[in-house]
Amino acid sequence: MAGVPIVNLNGVLLVTIQEELLDQSVAEFESALTEKVVETRARGVLIDVSVLDIIDSFLARTLHDIAAITSLMAARTVVVGMRPAVAITLVELGLTLPGLLTALSVEEGLSLLAPPPGPARTALR
Repeated sequence: MAGVPIVNLNGVLLVTIQEELLDQSVAEFESALTEKVVETRARGVLIDVSVLDIIDSFLARTLHDIAAITSLMAARTVVVGMRPAVAITLVELGLTLPGLLTALSVEEGLSLLAPPPGPARTALR
């Protein structure tokens, strides 16, 4: 799976799909990613699809499934960088993928996955 690097950035797994994937590669990607979520105890997964001109129905369903699986493992998934033509095609095919979080950029996706602000720490006296 040299085409799908997975990098841990402070508890968020950054995944950049760098080329079109065959169905077998998509299945391997799903398995490897979900194993990495457990291994790293990630709180979030950011999947960058900005280089893809096409997201077929199998990959779209797999992205939706990854979000559902990671949710069961206490991690949130955000898909970022979807091109307008890809989004239009998915909607035309009836693949609106409810529940799948999306963002326009990696930065926006990371902000969606930021840990909630905790109470301010105060010194004990």
